[in-house]
Amino acid sequence: MLPSWDFDAYFFDLDGTIYLENRLLPGVERTLAHLRRAGKRVMFLTNTTTQTRWQCRERLKGLGLAAELDEIVTAAYLSAIYFHETSAASLIYAVGETALMEELEEAGIRLSRDPLAATHVLVGMDRAFDYRKLHAAMKAVRNGAVLIAANPDPFCPVQDDVLPDTWSMVRAIEAASSGQAGFVIGKPSAYYARKVFEKVGVPPHRCLMVGDRLETDILFGIQNGVSTALVLTGAASTRDVDATGIRPDYTLVTLEELCP
Repeated sequence: MLPSWDFDAYFFDLDGTIYLENRLLPGVERTLAHLRRAGKRVMFLTNTTTQTRWQCRERLKGLGLAAELDEIVTAAYLSAIYFHETSAASLIYAVGETALMEELEEAGIRLSRDPLAATHVLVGMDRAFDYRKLHAAMKAVRNGAVLIAANPDPFCPVQDDVLPDTWSMVRAIEAASSGQAGFVIGKPSAYYARKVFEKVGVPPHRCLMVGDRLETDILFGIQNGVSTALVLTGAASTRDVDATGIRPDYTLVTLEELCP
């Protein structure tokens, strides 16, 4: 059992940690209720680019979990923030689904359908990724556009299966264009961490990152001074810890172990 009073803020991944598709994972409801009663700050940190923050909140609500919009950070949302802050004049050729486009447009980021006019290629998970999109993104990068990955996730866990995620598409574009992703926005990046700490107002050493992925959730904590807990309800197993050498501070069978 992990003593919940040790931390002031708790960061939770979503897919594989809070839910799988439309199923709430064991212990989640009780754990979150306990932490909120104890006055702990709760944040949901996800690398998704296929849902807006509003959609994530509605999905949580549909599963019986209340969340404020400001408690949710997604890779799609931070992609829009990144361009707004660093390159507002950019013209983006985006590979991704509707949620990614909506977050970019809401932030006033200009999108281009012409790959040869683009200054950047932003890649998120795209379940309609095909040869045409690969060809267009390749042309943009070969023409000088900067390739940016919304997240580094190679696959996404779903019920009884996994789906190719953003990094699979990034690698295809890199191979076709002979280019390389110049920046990664999602976990475990320092940029993602900086934006989270701006929101939460709690120093890193007083936070716990709970997630199911070693290369994103746990590495996020390790690289940014946050304690970590791997929950074995999603992508990673204890064997993966030995194989990768990425070691969490705690390992949980379910989130219920956070409750005293």
